[in-house]
Amino acid sequence: MQSVRAHKLSCVPMTEIVESFRTSLKANFANSSVEIVECPDLRTQDWGIVSEGLGGCPRIADVGGVPNLIPTPNTHKEYNLDQVAAQCDLAGAAVIGPSAVASKLVGGNAELINNVRTSPDPSSGDHRTVKSYYSRITDYEKVTYRCEPYPHHVLGLLGNLYLSRGAPGPVIKVTASVRTGTDNFVTCLNRGLGRDFEEPVGVGGVFKVTKGKVKGHVMPHFSCTPLESDKDVEKWLKFFEMNAPLVHTSVFVSKDPGLDLRLEHSHFFSYHGDGGHYHGDTTPGEVEYVGYFNLAEVIYRIDQPTITHLIGRD
Repeated sequence: MQSVRAHKLSCVPMTEIVESFRTSLKANFANSSVEIVECPDLRTQDWGIVSEGLGGCPRIADVGGVPNLIPTPNTHKEYNLDQVAAQCDLAGAAVIGPSAVASKLVGGNAELINNVRTSPDPSSGDHRTVKSYYSRITDYEKVTYRCEPYPHHVLGLLGNLYLSRGAPGPVIKVTASVRTGTDNFVTCLNRGLGRDFEEPVGVGGVFKVTKGKVKGHVMPHFSCTPLESDKDVEKWLKFFEMNAPLVHTSVFVSKDPGLDLRLEHSHFFSYHGDGGHYHGDTTPGEVEYVGYFNLAEVIYRIDQPTITHLIGRD
């Protein structure tokens, strides 16, 4: 039986989040804007998201955790998104966000960009829609990768997920270009929330790098030796520079209310084969971002590892 803990988040007005984002972006980008808008239809080719919007009972789930991967992987840890949605009291939810793949389904380790309309009946799987992608190493001698559709609704090891009914409604639109600071786009926003609000704030949504390049990593096969430090993890991961346009699913929480959360996590996909785990842009003078975000009402902590550490959470 998987453990499930729920933590209700304080209801910070969206207008206050807008002001926090504005302050943070001005310190990190030459150009930026933040406003509350009606969410555009995210099902269009531009975004490729499974749901129309980000509204309706918004919540975040932190599933499993990095200790299931590091220092050694526990590949028995798999999570069915139909069941995750039900555990979050939102059966049939639209679920987006970063995770690892279920390695047994694809023959190895890889980055997963979840993008699933879950079934309202987990026992039947009826009315489920899967538009997820995964990025994997394809040639270990040449060190090449490929991002392609992932037809499954099961993830492995760890996941940071945003769940909602996928309904239209108000969201926070953020644009930014020409990075002048050292923080990446997500860290910039999240640090500001930690600065401006005493209680944890949880955010989920999508953003796109429309111009420029980003640094991303793709996990290779599981390590043959235990990964005992961040330096070990960095040596093991495969890093690449990837080209816009790149669609990201992102979840971030300003503070940990005692649930051993991963505070920031973003994965991206594209239609040209690039995809992976977002670290930041590498072209500060030309990069352009646009994103749509909503505020979570609850955080669910599912199957929290009993033995934990802080390695490999970048």
